[in-house]
Amino acid sequence: MTRTTSAAPTAHAFVGLRELLRMAHQGEDLRPLAEQLIEHLAANPSDAYALMDLSLILQMTGKRPLAMAMQAEALQVRRLFQAPAAPGVRPRLRLLALMVPGDLMANAPLECLLHGSDIALDMLYLPPDQPLPDALPDHDVLIVAAGESDRTRALLDALREALAGWPRPVLNAPERVLQLSRDRAAQLLSPLPGVSMPPTRRAPRDVLGAIARGEAEVAAHLGAGGFPILVRPLDSHAGRDLAKLDTPAALAAYLSAHDDEEFYISCFVDYRNADGLFRKYRVVMLEGRTYVCHVGISDHWMIHYLNAGMTDSADKRAEEADIMQRFDETFAVRHRDALERIQACLGLDYFGLDCAETPGGDLLIFEADTCMVVHDLDPADVFPYKQPQMRKVFAAFRTLLLNAATDSQRARGAGDDARESIPGGTPAR
Repeated sequence: MTRTTSAAPTAHAFVGLRELLRMAHQGEDLRPLAEQLIEHLAANPSDAYALMDLSLILQMTGKRPLAMAMQAEALQVRRLFQAPAAPGVRPRLRLLALMVPGDLMANAPLECLLHGSDIALDMLYLPPDQPLPDALPDHDVLIVAAGESDRTRALLDALREALAGWPRPVLNAPERVLQLSRDRAAQLLSPLPGVSMPPTRRAPRDVLGAIARGEAEVAAHLGAGGFPILVRPLDSHAGRDLAKLDTPAALAAYLSAHDDEEFYISCFVDYRNADGLFRKYRVVMLEGRTYVCHVGISDHWMIHYLNAGMTDSADKRAEEADIMQRFDETFAVRHRDALERIQACLGLDYFGLDCAETPGGDLLIFEADTCMVVHDLDPADVFPYKQPQMRKVFAAFRTLLLNAATDSQRARGAGDDARESIPGGTPAR
């Protein structure tokens, strides 16, 4: 991209993740906005907010390498970004989110959770390969928004030490986020009564090659089970390169098509219901309560809400609406003990579960994560039941933040300044 400097640079009004997701979700053409941003950046090459918006658009249009390059340029200019504020709303408190560079699954979707609220959101990006800043911006509550991955483990370890004894409330403590790798989460959750989470292990390519050649057994690596197995590359999400493999020959073909050096493997659990359909729930947990965000219903075992045919099926939507309406008296009651055990085991303030129910009635966990996308972007004319449900989720998240700030102020004493300086002051942009 060729750029020239301008004598009088103009600032770009940050569009942000939530609004760009809305545009993409509703089928709006993002190319005109991208072209406007490119033209703007030709005259204003150091506008970090414009670079960040362009990065988001490129991600949503499948141009990930270029998107990451644009994001890197933005973070060279500044690392602190303020989410677009709701018009005319006076902030009730300021939330500081510690983020990590990466794609749309790298961080908790806070802009979606806080859309239209009275919470001011500051997002500080901490590159994993750089030292932590000496100081953080002033805030009322801090949340570790960076998700668990091999790339972020060193950063989360560093944050664990840096945030010990922090003078503000810290949500989703980094040592808790570190527990959410697929293999570690399975180790923690599978022993819990009422919970089914199949063994999951990291498998180097040579181990899978031995299984594919019949020189090793699946059970020898997983500790249980056999074919069919699920295989996916490390740090993959949203079903990317996830496959159900029924035979060693299928595993050999998979390996020939993927050049990764390490994978996650797990046992496949057939969770279809008596009608032959699979149902996958996305729920979030906040302060001991469970909230459903969507229910995908499909005749295929690998369900993503966008490919489950929900928009095209009035019957599926009617079932999802009924599940949402009666969730607190049905699903949440059936699995109350299991959900409480999961909450206590993980110890996170906010996280999501992709889950289902086994034929035997256990809660089947596919994944626990702090970065699952939850939103209110489905068209209200097609999904009229979604908006009220998501308002419950967003209100619960706001209450979590307010409760944390209130408890912290009480602990410091009524006479203390509620906005005392954060150690070290405020870092440069």
